[in-house]
Amino acid sequence: MTYPRLIAALAMTLAAAAGQAYDFKTVGAAPAVLYDAPSTKGGKLFVVPRGAPLEVVLTYGEWIKVRDINGDMAWTEARSLTGKRNVIVRAANLKVRSTPDDAATAAFIADKGVLLEVLDTAAGGWLKVRHKDGVTGYVKNADIWGV
Repeated sequence: MTYPRLIAALAMTLAAAAGQAYDFKTVGAAPAVLYDAPSTKGGKLFVVPRGAPLEVVLTYGEWIKVRDINGDMAWTEARSLTGKRNVIVRAANLKVRSTPDDAATAAFIADKGVLLEVLDTAAGGWLKVRHKDGVTGYVKNADIWGV
């Protein structure tokens, strides 16, 4: 391969990687154990509660390397995760809006660390979410983690 073709191929690879969407999964019905290696013989690092979103970094057979909200990476069994989408509120006293608009009234207030179920996406970087109490509303992607 010539040098210009190598540069072009590298540029296309980097552009594709930059445009790649993040893949998130949610911990299933039981808490997930996170390990330092893709094996139950690896060291147990910590336990993630059910419903928590985790970013998928790498899949290796029946194991998935994940990143949590703090940026920590570890391995968990693929069967511990589901495709259901949840997000975590990043800031205290987040106003979850009644419509996808900064000027809309607050449907409810969510505190930092609260889990919200993703119901749908909306235009302009908004998500429709539901609190465990059943109340729904809209949040901006920048105000939550898990998308």
